[in-house]
Amino acid sequence: MSDRTSVISFPGGVWPVMLTPFLEDGQVDYEGLVHLTDWYIEKGSSGLFAVCQSSEMFHLNLEERIRVAETVVKAAAGRVPVIASGHISDSEEDQAKEINAIAKTGVDAVILITNRLAAEDEDDSIWMERLERLLERIDPEIPLGFYECPYPYKRLISMENLKRCAESGRFYFLKDTCCDADRIKERVKAVEGTNLKLYNANTTTLLETLRAGAAGFSGVMANFHPALYVHLCSHVNEAASEELQSFLTIASLIERQYYPVNAKYHLKEIEKLPLTAYSRKQDQGGLTETFQKEVRMLNELAGKMEEKLRKCEGES
Repeated sequence: MSDRTSVISFPGGVWPVMLTPFLEDGQVDYEGLVHLTDWYIEKGSSGLFAVCQSSEMFHLNLEERIRVAETVVKAAAGRVPVIASGHISDSEEDQAKEINAIAKTGVDAVILITNRLAAEDEDDSIWMERLERLLERIDPEIPLGFYECPYPYKRLISMENLKRCAESGRFYFLKDTCCDADRIKERVKAVEGTNLKLYNANTTTLLETLRAGAAGFSGVMANFHPALYVHLCSHVNEAASEELQSFLTIASLIERQYYPVNAKYHLKEIEKLPLTAYSRKQDQGGLTETFQKEVRMLNELAGKMEEKLRKCEGES
């Protein structure tokens, strides 16, 4: 991998992993996607991660993945940077085709899925060999990043490979899913001074890693109350952030409930966006009345937390 001069610099803060809205007949709701893009930005997001696992990318064909990325880029209209993945195939030839196609949508970077580069039982040297071959197949001017997607298995980048990729100057974004504060701190040090910035996907370790130099948050819970994460990312060293961190950690347990349908329900019923709760991944009927009540109660608590933070700011 050759050295590359920095041409972009992504802002720190909150980068939601975007949902893909669907119509009740299962077709992608591109008009709804525009509304959703606006909502993320209005809530203070620094950037948007389209076509990711939360977007149900494994349930979208390539044409849909391309159009989703194009729609978000157009809707964002330069207000915030947009990144996208959609690199889900097994063969290197098909992966290169996907990456080049997504790059042409106008996204600011294409994000590589780490588990696509080696099987679960293959070692890190094979992973790097395949990455280098893949890079030879794609436009060398495409800014890139990594996403340690948990599906179909989670592949964490080794420290050696992370340093090598960061030093190449080709990579700008890491959606870190290791959920280990000490490891994240090591990673932050390893990429210091390079183009590569680390965005933590894990709420529990977020404040600690932000204080250690992580650039921001890129996780599921930005689909529920992004403004609270925006506040945390911009008030890292304030005493009130400890209480906010504790609240967000407990609140994030709803991710284990019935995601992404519960997040779509939140957006539809609470945020009043013109969306359905339809998902290609899950039957929306599985969101029981009890689950719905839990989503509504969580929103009430989040609202009280926002009110408390506003009061604290007013008194300071």
